[in-house]
Amino acid sequence: MPSPRILFLYTELAPYVLACFQALVKRHDVEVHVVRWPVNKEAPFELKADPRVKLIDRSTLDEAGLLSLAEQLQPSVIFASGWVDKGYLKVCRAMRAAGVPTVMCSDTAWRGDARQLAAVVSARLWLRRTFSHAWVTGKAQAMYAQRLGFAQDAIRTGFYAADVDLFAPLAAQFAVLKAGRYPHRFLCVARYIPTKGHQLLCDAFAELCKAGEAGDWELWIAGTGELHEAVRRSPSGSHTRIRHLGFVQAEALPEIMAQCGVFVLPSTYEPWGVVVHEHACAGFPMVLSSAVGAAERFLKEGENGHRFIAGDKGTLKNMMRMMMLSSDAELRAMGERSAQLGRQWSPAEWAATAISFMA
Repeated sequence: MPSPRILFLYTELAPYVLACFQALVKRHDVEVHVVRWPVNKEAPFELKADPRVKLIDRSTLDEAGLLSLAEQLQPSVIFASGWVDKGYLKVCRAMRAAGVPTVMCSDTAWRGDARQLAAVVSARLWLRRTFSHAWVTGKAQAMYAQRLGFAQDAIRTGFYAADVDLFAPLAAQFAVLKAGRYPHRFLCVARYIPTKGHQLLCDAFAELCKAGEAGDWELWIAGTGELHEAVRRSPSGSHTRIRHLGFVQAEALPEIMAQCGVFVLPSTYEPWGVVVHEHACAGFPMVLSSAVGAAERFLKEGENGHRFIAGDKGTLKNMMRMMMLSSDAELRAMGERSAQLGRQWSPAEWAATAISFMA
């Protein structure tokens, strides 16, 4: 008997997604075929897929070609990234009519604004004819899926997972490196776009330095994007104790992480944030904004870090100040708790969930 086939209709791939696909083919007797959009220029990852994962560029297939591919593969299940690609929707609608489970994958959290309320009304007219199930990241996303018309037993969470095999071993390595003097550096890893809050972060840190409250702490930021130069050249962004590292490939990131002590993500909009899971696995204390969805799984207030009000410089400064005033022993204890939380979800559990949609 041939192995079951799984078809993913994806938007932009990242290394952590490939780690999940690898767990799927390694742990389960399946073929994986992935149609994907081009690599994002603001996150130019060098992607290396397992040979058993077949990658297909979306640009090589029109809508008829997509449907023909699905019909030839006869997949046991299809996963699609939301509803942004009309060609993907047509494939899912046709295959659902043929009895194939079709899964809407989403990280969009329920906010209850006018736009989402309108989406709920319109989606009920077509969504369930297109998708049989929803696979989302967390509780707020599951709430949205329910409002879109999915039954509770047709919804699963945990759609994102970090490459735990890559990041979890770093916690022990870093514990040895940081056993003496703990590195007093905040690390932010995020694209320089308006919703990530880089300018707010630089302003807050520079003000702490000016007030003489920052001690020997520094701020390092890894990433690129449309606001990179504007933030880097701003009065606070050009502070001597702030380093802008540019884009860092996944394999080079551990060297940066080894020199830093606290992870900070100041986003004003962050439906999930796999980068939080990655740094939790690696044993980092956390400072996260209230907009970061991944805090649901990977931040326990007071145990491994703190949350601040998204977009509010005052509460961000307060949480950074709390980290600066923590002893090295306290920071190490927070890092150990982060590592425990990070290991609780991995590509192995992700792959088991993916398989469950075939039942």
